[in-house]
Amino acid sequence: MRLPRWTVYPALVVIATFLVVAIPRRANRDPYASPGEGGLAKPLVILGVDGMDPDILRDVIERYPERMPNFRWLMSQADGIQSLRTSTPPQSPVAWSNFITGRNPGGHGIFDFIHRDLVTRGVTSSTTREEKGFELSLPGPYKIDIGADSPSNRSGEAFWTILREHGIPADIWRVPANFPVEPSEGVSFSGMMTPALDSAYGECSFYTTSPLHQVQLDYEKATLISDYGSNRFDATLRGPANPFKEGHPNESLAFRLYVDREAGAAVVYAGSGETAEKVVLRPGEWSGLLRVDFKLLPLGMMNMSGICRFYLRSIEPEVELYASPVNFDPESPAAPVSEPDDASAELTAKIGRYYTQGMAEDVGALKDGVLNEGEFMQQVRIVNNETLDMLDYALDRYVGNGKQGLLFFYFSTIDLACHMMWRHQDAEHPGHDEALAGLDAEAWTGRAGSTLRDTVDDLYLRMDPALGRVRERLGDDVALIVMSDHGFAPFRREFSLNTWLLENGYLVLKPGLAKELPRGNAAFQKVFLSLATDWSKTRAYGVGFNGLYLNLAGREADDPETEANESGIVSAADAPALLRELKQKLEAVVDPENGKHPILRCDLASEVYSGERVAEAPDILVGYDAGYGNSDASATGRVPADLLIDNSPANHGGKLGTFNGNHLMAPDVVKGVLLSNRKLLPGEHGLEDLTVEILRQYGIDKPTSMNGSPVLQ
Repeated sequence: MRLPRWTVYPALVVIATFLVVAIPRRANRDPYASPGEGGLAKPLVILGVDGMDPDILRDVIERYPERMPNFRWLMSQADGIQSLRTSTPPQSPVAWSNFITGRNPGGHGIFDFIHRDLVTRGVTSSTTREEKGFELSLPGPYKIDIGADSPSNRSGEAFWTILREHGIPADIWRVPANFPVEPSEGVSFSGMMTPALDSAYGECSFYTTSPLHQVQLDYEKATLISDYGSNRFDATLRGPANPFKEGHPNESLAFRLYVDREAGAAVVYAGSGETAEKVVLRPGEWSGLLRVDFKLLPLGMMNMSGICRFYLRSIEPEVELYASPVNFDPESPAAPVSEPDDASAELTAKIGRYYTQGMAEDVGALKDGVLNEGEFMQQVRIVNNETLDMLDYALDRYVGNGKQGLLFFYFSTIDLACHMMWRHQDAEHPGHDEALAGLDAEAWTGRAGSTLRDTVDDLYLRMDPALGRVRERLGDDVALIVMSDHGFAPFRREFSLNTWLLENGYLVLKPGLAKELPRGNAAFQKVFLSLATDWSKTRAYGVGFNGLYLNLAGREADDPETEANESGIVSAADAPALLRELKQKLEAVVDPENGKHPILRCDLASEVYSGERVAEAPDILVGYDAGYGNSDASATGRVPADLLIDNSPANHGGKLGTFNGNHLMAPDVVKGVLLSNRKLLPGEHGLEDLTVEILRQYGIDKPTSMNGSPVLQ
């Protein structure tokens, strides 16, 4: 995946240092000193719980009523647990953008985690866009991009921007798709889709003295380390892309590990010199987040700081060490992760350093076999505890400011942990291992007798104390809404959309090229659409987890860097019939293993979207049924070997390889949660309706661009 060009920010800082350009800004003011036309801005609190499913929530409350008193209270206040209509498709950046703007994807322009490049058909970021500048050469191998930027790709005003225009205070805590951060009349923090310092989603590093384990992992950032004498192990940590060098190569930081086997511990030095932070760890222990500094320009002219957490797995017979993805340092971030930009440092002063990357729970480490389930859940617990510390600070701030205006607070753990741990409670999942599911999990849950099989339940049980903290601090008279962007379902079988398009003649590869061989084959190579496709004969292709595009004439463009003409070939006149044909055939696909239809329904963007950006959308939104989803390979623009395979470690080289619970399906399958201590208006409500309701609470008329309707009586 091509990374968003957030790395231009340090360059722009350097330019600003030399030019000292004064940029006009809205004058700072205390939002709590002048609350607007209506006097005090009444309190409204919204807890956004990513991935919370209404059916699972009901089931957990029914089976553990004594452990869910706060959710039982909230259910009793109004209308119980209601389903909340999610986005099409039900992907987090799409759904949260619906909520943020009150618009569907045709209006806000976020259609998937992954978008496609109209020229190469390669994958691009969905939430930021690249604006190129021009290069200015510096002495030696250095240069600088002037005017380059990575602004948000989302259209439509965020609801907190509208509140700000009306003088209404709003604290926005880590809502997804808020990077670059949009200011509010309060504080605003970025959430999911915030990159790590080393890459778009963050990639952990792993160090081992075992050559066999390094080979078995087959992971790019698994590094073999050796004893340099005196039990000293030297290694490097990959950091940010350097915006001052041609090609933006990643810079690295040398760090050192000393092992004392007699003491049963090791010392990690995060860097070198007197300023390097260090930590003593015993096997099985996690460090705090340590600061690491990367040199971008010589002579100390420009450094970029990040933060990294270490986990010492063992010191004998092998030394093995995990390092988290390198996150933005909230005390001096390479790009702002809060507004005002010093709010992230203020938060650090109150609760300590915290993960800033959008997906703090390291699902990639478990997918790639770097961490096992127990270690992953230890890391999840660290993130969960950090979230609760952040919640406490958010509540302190809100109460200290008189409980005025809106408080939105986001929880990520149910979503990301359910993605990875679903198979343990799902005996029908091809990745289910009964012995593994029965392993003790008390170290994570704190609940006697709990096992990995209970992980999903325990994720929900951990939300009840969080709700209790809100009630205790704010009182039960404050208007309260608990909502989620979507629900959850099993992901047992992988369907590869591009393989289906190839086998049915809609996608054509260049002469001499074929789809990928099965993994494990010695000749296996990845086959990417952007390089392997014969665009002169291809009528449709897939990019993204739910997106199917026509190779449309006048939209899909020619690549001037190649000799071939890659322009689209499907005419506007032929497009409607082709879309109907694709929809009919995809919905009729039958899985020969069980006779089920992998695809519940296909939605045409022209029928389900409205707004000025409909033309940018995938032409078909492929809605998978429960148990199915597009393969990661196909979603990232590849043509895998198999049309349908079990989602099991056996098909991923012995690793998890991908999610085993999911929501990238038809929206009817994974509706979200809506709970409130205020009465709801009759009928089903959706994400955009909540946006309209937020504005209505403060007497603000719905903008004509919004799609929603009120929610509360």
